[in-house]
Amino acid sequence: MTLDLDAYFTRIGWAGERRPTADVLRSVHRAHMFGIPFENLEPVLGGAPSLALPDLEAKLVRSERGGYCYEHNTLLAAVLTRIGFRVALLAGRVVLGAAPGDVRPRTHMLLRVQAEDEPTPFVADVGFGSTGALLEPIPLVAGAELDDAPRRHRLVHAPHDGPLELWQLQAEKGGTWEPQYEFTLEPFGAPDFVVANWYVATNPRSPFRQAVFAQRTRPGLHQALSGRTLVRTADDGTVEERGLAGPADVLRVLADDFGVRLPEGTVLPG
Repeated sequence: MTLDLDAYFTRIGWAGERRPTADVLRSVHRAHMFGIPFENLEPVLGGAPSLALPDLEAKLVRSERGGYCYEHNTLLAAVLTRIGFRVALLAGRVVLGAAPGDVRPRTHMLLRVQAEDEPTPFVADVGFGSTGALLEPIPLVAGAELDDAPRRHRLVHAPHDGPLELWQLQAEKGGTWEPQYEFTLEPFGAPDFVVANWYVATNPRSPFRQAVFAQRTRPGLHQALSGRTLVRTADDGTVEERGLAGPADVLRVLADDFGVRLPEGTVLPG
């Protein structure tokens, strides 16, 4: 399928030599994180976002919208493949915020990316809606630490009983390593994520159906909207939190603070 790389790079504000090198991967990954917001408005409004590449281009590249993990990482995978990287789709199990003994489904999408100038592949992920998200790809090496300033991450092996090695991405928070999600290196196909996307978007018990979630990362500031609570976290750790009055206020903040604009007349539930 076709993809307008010029339009994509304009959207994320990136200009450089389009070669499948580790430096290009790092640069594009960070620019994507700063350039396109995370949001789940389709499920909140009762639908499921399309993962077809033309639809992703229309939404994430050519309009003032964002998306969640399947949309972001499907788009990035297509871009990287076009440049010449070797990309595999992986499925992760989010453990951030899980209670002890709570086993969540593997519904998060991330990427394994091989650059031409590095023997070690990378984990890339521009669709994890959290302050613990990677700003740059991390080498797929047990114990690898990444200073993707202002954040820090590491990859470790997690104990488990399965036949495949279980990897865990951790983010540093307050001097400790906080688990974010776990995954194996078994490659998944695009149809697997079509099923996961439908489940996450339409299941009445899915958190993405129940409240608006939006994230916007920019140099110096991370903004997170959860329901009617807006949290701004500066790079120095300063946190500002405030509540929003109602759906109209949420729409205004989405437009003004996150760069997410819905069609005129859109009414959010609640």
